[in-house]
Amino acid sequence: MAGGTGSRFWPLSTNDCPKQFLDPMGTGKSFLQSTFERFLPIIPQENFIIVTSAAYKDKILEHLPELSEHQILLEPLRRNTAPCILYAVKRIEAITPDANIVVAPSDHIVLNQVEFLEVIKEGLDFVDNSPNLLTIGIKPNRPETGYGYIQFDVEQTGNKINSVKTFTEKPDKELAQVFIDSGEFLWNSGIFLWSLKAIDTAFRQHLPELYQQFNEGKDLFNTSEEQSFINNIYPECSNISIDYGIMEKSETVYVRAANFGWSDVGTWGSVFTHMQKDENQNAVVGEAITSNCTNTVVHIPKGRIAVVDGLDGYLIVQQGPNLLVCKQENEQAIRNWVDEVKYKFGEKYT
Repeated sequence: MAGGTGSRFWPLSTNDCPKQFLDPMGTGKSFLQSTFERFLPIIPQENFIIVTSAAYKDKILEHLPELSEHQILLEPLRRNTAPCILYAVKRIEAITPDANIVVAPSDHIVLNQVEFLEVIKEGLDFVDNSPNLLTIGIKPNRPETGYGYIQFDVEQTGNKINSVKTFTEKPDKELAQVFIDSGEFLWNSGIFLWSLKAIDTAFRQHLPELYQQFNEGKDLFNTSEEQSFINNIYPECSNISIDYGIMEKSETVYVRAANFGWSDVGTWGSVFTHMQKDENQNAVVGEAITSNCTNTVVHIPKGRIAVVDGLDGYLIVQQGPNLLVCKQENEQAIRNWVDEVKYKFGEKYT
């Protein structure tokens, strides 16, 4: 899935170049490229499908020239993850109805590649010819308020894969700490595994209207008429997430607990956690001097130099004509500031 905007990464992320195409940590690869390479050892190149906004087709091909245009599914407008996934499911069904599927966001970090691949392979074995839907849960190490949480059945803790009891969206810090202390909760990674037959059945049962909208064109997928059909039905599709529409309603949902150095890097703070830091815990990308600074992120484009003095716990990010200077603790307000910039100065700055 590669259609998001990542507005919390402004000014680095904009509508023209959203988060999945960025390299905020200076690794030399975009999030999208890293995600593709992460799966390549176990997924044949020809089996990849990227679902994205029609506006990002050229950027996808620029970042992943190994793929053909036919492997890129274009959404005419954003409708959340359920329509996105169902679109891919219907394309895959037209090619190979016995497929097993991994669904993954294109903008996450995974530090332990070996462990990640082991978890994915185990997950694919679990869902093969099975009615079960599997999600990957991450063992939490802090009361994070920016992630969803999955409660699993503690009576099955001897197993790697357990049945799911509840899903909870982004709790406040106090509730997140309760979750951590209970030992019954995992972070929701947004990575899903299932057989095509199982997810097709789940859509038919739990989102019947959406399913019917797509199923009316079942003979058009993987043909020259597919895009026209998608363009026609998408405006009428529900704007609904796969978590809310399917995972929270199904009785056949399981979670595999994992610990492979995952982060959804949804905020600058989460990126800061994984960036290389100097002796004063400053993380710098680009050319900058940090004087009397601690716990500060400085991200400066090529050809620019920054001198930063006397700051503790700040974000200083420049991209093009845009500059962000704020306390890290206030980064959740970035989305609101982006809206304000759009209102006061125009969409070209967002």
